[in-house]
Amino acid sequence: MNREISGLSSMATRPILAELSEHIRLAHGIPVRFEAAGGVETARRVREGAQADLLVLADGALAALAAEGHLLAETVRPLWISQVVAAVPDGTPVPALGSESDLRAALLSAGRIAYSTGPSGTALVDLIGRLGLAETLADRLVQAAPGVPAGSLLSSGRADLAFQQHSELMDLPGVVVVGPLPGDTAISSLFSAGVLASSTRPARAREVLDLLGSETATKTARARGMRAPGED
Repeated sequence: MNREISGLSSMATRPILAELSEHIRLAHGIPVRFEAAGGVETARRVREGAQADLLVLADGALAALAAEGHLLAETVRPLWISQVVAAVPDGTPVPALGSESDLRAALLSAGRIAYSTGPSGTALVDLIGRLGLAETLADRLVQAAPGVPAGSLLSSGRADLAFQQHSELMDLPGVVVVGPLPGDTAISSLFSAGVLASSTRPARAREVLDLLGSETATKTARARGMRAPGED
């Protein structure tokens, strides 16, 4: 029996993995299914012994799990890099983001600023601190619930500026992606993958992992706003 290979991932890679899982099933005859949740929740599940074959997560979180013995260390590999982008509600003025001054102006003019619980959210809060705006913007920051796109706060009227991984914002209705952050303020996240120590089919899981690192997978990632490590 060709048992399904199961995987866990954070929300940022969900659309890419869904498309690739279908491709792998049709082109290679391997049924694959990924379950996505917020990165913190996914890491918690792994630590609590969730049964799965593969894990795709932000590199820092995945490296910590590997160090704790939750992954087969020799299988860990980088997959894709994602840029954090800014977005606004559809129908509202689109701010300029060509320079750090533009970004500061956009932040200062926003009434409510949405960000995520994942690495992009942590990086954004750090960036606001580096810009010297932490105190000024403290009461305007709205953190989306784990697993909930920050962009959903735009369409619901709870925020008028949001920052998150491009893949999580690009297809949301009622949301306009402004673009990546300028110059030295740019934020990117590396997503890596590995075979979980709990896998009951590690050899087949490695096959799927290799396919996730293929050129076909990279093309899919590019269409979803990510790129392979080393690409400009």
